[in-house]
Order: sequence, then structure tokens, then C-alpha cells
Amino acid sequence: QVQLVESGGGLVQAGGSLRLSCTASGRTFPSYALGWFRQAPGKEREFVAVISWSGANRYYADSMKGRFTISRDNAKNTVYLQMNNLKPEDTAVYYCNTGGRILSSDSYRPGDYWGQGTQVTVSS
Repeated sequence: QVQLVESGGGLVQAGGSLRLSCTASGRTFPSYALGWFRQAPGKEREFVAVISWSGANRYYADSMKGRFTISRDNAKNTVYLQMNNLKPEDTAVYYCNTGGRILSSDSYRPGDYWGQGTQVTVSS
């Protein structure tokens, strides 16, 4: 089993920044990507960003390009999501995921392993 624990969420004003972290423990999958998703109230979960194991490939949803940066530290089994210029519409619970597969530059099929989520609230 793989356990994923997110942290770093909180309340921030529009235009501010947050950095989310997700640390994996238990059985890890060095050949798998790590991704971030988010879910706003009343909406479906949506893809945010994904990074390959090597870090060589990073893909983002269109609305996050230029504002969000995904990175990882394999020695710490941790993936990060740096979020800048946050907007009220970024308010959501953010989840990390692993065990999935990058299908293309704009498509990531999530795996079975999800974190518990961390709340991000952006005030206007």
C-alpha cells in the first residue's frame, strides 16, 4: 500500500502564493508519475498538474500554466505544487495521486492512490 499525505493548504488573498507538499510512504513506485487534482464545491475533480518520476516531463491544465509549478524530490518521496498569483476560482480541496500514467501532454490517468486532500481558500 501507498500512503499519500498532503500539507500546505490554507487561506490566502487573491494574488498570493502557497506551496503544497505531498509525501508518499509505504510501498513506493519509482516508475510512476505524481499528479495533483482539485475539487471545488459542487464540481467534479479536475486535473491540475503531473510530473514524471524523473521530473523531465511536467504537464499542466491550461488554467494553471504560468502560475503553478510542479516539482519533486525523490530522495524525500515528496512532490510539490507551487501556486502563484492565486485567484478565488482556485479555491478547492487539492489532492495528490500516484500509481497512474501520463497519456499525453494534457492527459493523466490517475492511479488508485490518493491523499486525503488539503483545503486551499483564496479570498477576493
